[in-house]
Parts: sequence; structure tokens; C-alpha cells
Amino acid sequence: MNIVVCIKQVPDTTNVRIDRKTNNLVREGVPSVINPDDMRALELAAQLKEKHGFKVFVVTMGPPQAVEALKDAMAFGLDEAVLLSDRAFAGADTLATTYTLSLGIKKLEKERGPVKLILTGKQAVDGDTGQVGPGLATRFGFALGAYVTKVESFNPETGELVIIRRIDRGFEKVKMKLPAVLTVTSELNEPRYADLPNLIRAIQYEPLIWNHKDIEADPKKCGFFGSPTRVVRTNIPPARKGGDIVSKNEEPEVAAEKLLEALKKFEAVRLVESLRTALGSDE
Repeated sequence: MNIVVCIKQVPDTTNVRIDRKTNNLVREGVPSVINPDDMRALELAAQLKEKHGFKVFVVTMGPPQAVEALKDAMAFGLDEAVLLSDRAFAGADTLATTYTLSLGIKKLEKERGPVKLILTGKQAVDGDTGQVGPGLATRFGFALGAYVTKVESFNPETGELVIIRRIDRGFEKVKMKLPAVLTVTSELNEPRYADLPNLIRAIQYEPLIWNHKDIEADPKKCGFFGSPTRVVRTNIPPARKGGDIVSKNEEPEVAAEKLLEALKKFEAVRLVESLRTALGSDE
């Protein structure tokens, strides 16, 4: 069985900047890392490979510099890495991204055999949409396990797995069958440190690089031209002002009274904001 891990190279979150003309992230000259949740997906894939002998491929879409992310991913002891890189892929929203990734995975299937499990992080720290995993599940017609915090059991013979996933008000246990897409959270595991042999191999490894012609992609469905989503405006929220401080040196009765007044004030502000939202007014 083959597993594909889809990762994304993202700007280091301490160095995020926005181009005010295009409203896109500035990536040039900004240190990049593998998206943190994708690291958990890589660790899960490495564990499944070690336990069951599966082949694991890592795929990303991005500029040439994304090769470095793939090299870092190969330090997990995976089999092959593919970079989907082409100017036609630039400016993609999640619809165009899943289109391109799905064609890359289908080319892998033709050349390396069927893919039964696709893993990725629950969301990327730069886009925060959480849509790529579900989008891939839709394009392939695979079962979807989103926000996975634990893989409780997996039977490679029947293709059945039991997962624990986070939902709005707690957790949910789900039994599902392959083929499937899992999007994982930071609670799933702790990524390993590469051992020396895998680290050396990763440094020397050269990923496959495919353009839109290699994966038989329609340029009109890729990148900017294949993206119905447009960023109209970005805003930086104003810095928060410090609140009232209830000193520990005050008498308990006085401190309690101040805290109660602060809570009443907060509740009143929240109520006004809720009414404004309901009425569709900013005034």
C-alpha cells in the first residue's frame, strides 16, 4: 500500500508580512519551515511505514525553494518526494491547490501504484482554511477523517481504522475504511529527530520536480486563473489596550467588587457588539 503526505512550506510565523498591493504573503527573503501540523502527518506516515512496510511519498506544491522542505521531510525515512512547481501554479486558492495536488498524486499512482491513504495537517498557519484535506477527499472520493488527534487502531488487511477526532464540544471516535484522507492535529504525536543515516540521505536527496505539463494539468484550472477566491483587503487589528488591574494588595472585598464591575462592563460591551452584528450595523 502507498501513502502520500501532502505538506506545505510556510513562512516562519514570526516573520509574516503582507504585500499591500497584492494582499498576498511576502515569501521572498522570509525564512520558511514545514507547516507544523504537517510535521505530525509525516511522523504518522513514518510510524506506519516502520510497522507495516508501506511506501510513503511526500508531495508539495510551491516555488523551487520548497525543495528544502521536501529534503527535511525525507529525514523521516520516507521513500520519495515530489515538488509540483510551475509559474502556472502561483496564486492558487484551495480549489486550485487541490486540483494540482490531486493530479500530482494521480501521476504517482500511475507510476508507483495505488494510493490508499493521504495525510496532511489540519490546516496551514499561513492560510488557516483547513480546506485542502477535505478538498482532496472530495476529488478522490475518499473517506475523510478531519482533526484527528489519535489513531486508535489500524488493520492493514481489512483497511479498517479507528480514529479519535476533535469536534466543537469534545472528541468523537470514528471507524472508517480505506481509502481515506486524514487531517491531523498537533495532539497526534511528537515529530522525531532524524537519525544520522536519514539526515545524510535527506541532505543528498533530490526530489522529483513536475510542472503542469508533467501532470497533464489545464493551466486555466491552476494557480491564479483557476482560483475563484480573491483577497480583497487585509487589515491589521489594533493592539489591545491593557485592562484594569485588580491588585493582590487590596482588601478581598474591594478586589471582588472591582472584578464584578469589570465582568458586568465586559458583558455589556459583548451584548452591544452582538446586537450590532445582528443588525448589520457598525454604528
